[in-house]
Amino acid sequence: MKLEASPIQFGTDGWRGLLGVDVTIERLLLVALAATEEMIYRGNCDLAKKVIIGYDRRFLAPEFAEGIASSVRACGLEPLLADEAVTTPACSWAVVEHNALGALIITASHNPPEWLGLKIKSPSGASVDEDFTRAVERRILFKGKSIFEVQEIQKINCRKNHLIGLQGKFNIPALVQGMQNMGLHLIVDSMHGSAAGCFKELLGRNSEEFLTEIRINRDPLFGGNAPEPLEKNLGELIANTKKSSKVGQPSLGLAFDGDGDRIAVIDETGRFCSTQVLIPLFIEHLVQVRNIPGCVIKTVSGSDCIRLIAEKFDRKVIECPVGFKYIAKEMLHTKVLIGGEESGGIGFGEHLPERDALFAALLLLEAIVQGREPLGVRLNNLARHIGSSAYDRIDLLLANNESRVRVEESLKNDPPLLIRTKTVKQVISIDGCKLKFGERDWLMFRFSGTEPLLRIYCEAPTSEEVQRTLAWAKEFVASI
Repeated sequence: MKLEASPIQFGTDGWRGLLGVDVTIERLLLVALAATEEMIYRGNCDLAKKVIIGYDRRFLAPEFAEGIASSVRACGLEPLLADEAVTTPACSWAVVEHNALGALIITASHNPPEWLGLKIKSPSGASVDEDFTRAVERRILFKGKSIFEVQEIQKINCRKNHLIGLQGKFNIPALVQGMQNMGLHLIVDSMHGSAAGCFKELLGRNSEEFLTEIRINRDPLFGGNAPEPLEKNLGELIANTKKSSKVGQPSLGLAFDGDGDRIAVIDETGRFCSTQVLIPLFIEHLVQVRNIPGCVIKTVSGSDCIRLIAEKFDRKVIECPVGFKYIAKEMLHTKVLIGGEESGGIGFGEHLPERDALFAALLLLEAIVQGREPLGVRLNNLARHIGSSAYDRIDLLLANNESRVRVEESLKNDPPLLIRTKTVKQVISIDGCKLKFGERDWLMFRFSGTEPLLRIYCEAPTSEEVQRTLAWAKEFVASI
């Protein structure tokens, strides 16, 4: 059966699809050309006429990155191509460093190995907003085939410059000494992605005695799984962390996604720690230790614990739709302490208006070292102050577009008001349909912006309650 290409449409962060079907060099050249033209149209005359081009470790990503340089050059701009696979945050850093018009990055982030795509960054390093991507889509409609002259491309070391920049924001020797004093064993899992080897370079040679890196080789198949830092994909990291702690050396596991902008952590007990539980700790550290001003931004799918810890420190909380581009938009116009989403992306107002997993990891180490307690102990102490909850998300693959329409219309026109024994007290429609039963007790339905999936989120007082509510949600969707 011949697969048909989907229309070129941007999701929550970029354009993505099946390599060789949706994403081909011909289509990618058109998208890159339209994106570059839009950069020029919106560009500030004070900016350098340069565009950063980066790529991750996927099949054909390096080749496609060189290819789209011709689109940039055809618009009269200078393409600056990364000289190796790099993290997406490294490209954002390069945009700011070179005063460029933006960046084009060949990556499909956390999506399965057979996917590829393109992310577009603005002059601030943030993902471009929806108005920009819609303009790109309109430009594509009027494009035909183009032939571009092949010329030599200037290459830049995005990776090195990004790591040097990160080192300048932390006291690296103090972090290394603190981890040595605690006897902490650090295990880093880059999931075969672009962040491989970065932590060893960040911490230096003295880290060799306590730092172990796994899955650092380039594997475009990512071991057969999507390079997304979810608990189900981190079995090796969890096992290694538990093993190290059992022999008397407390461990910390760090996991980065395929393009290095998302993070997840494993504490010394082997517990999976998503950004849902990490963000409250970051807020506490940034306020009490670093004394950083600003509000807190969370996506509507984020834990209520984030709001509670922010309010404890009298910080305003802004809730936005799912997708870091909405957080970045606020960061460009508001003084922000931290902005985070449940899927692993965290941005910091003192850094970039973009996710950066390496920055988040270094800040986490700083909090652990200065608190002189392993992560699990810190999180348990924090939970005793603000309370705790359980959280989970399931993804349902939709049979067809008709199924999606039926579910969307049902939730919009006739949302359930009684779920098992729980009464819905509030219906929130910021992004999808969120049904609130009480504080830290809710269920949410939302369609993915990049994949044919229905995402169902739930937070509840216990894990058992979360699983019962999610089981009800699956039956509810099936009945529609």
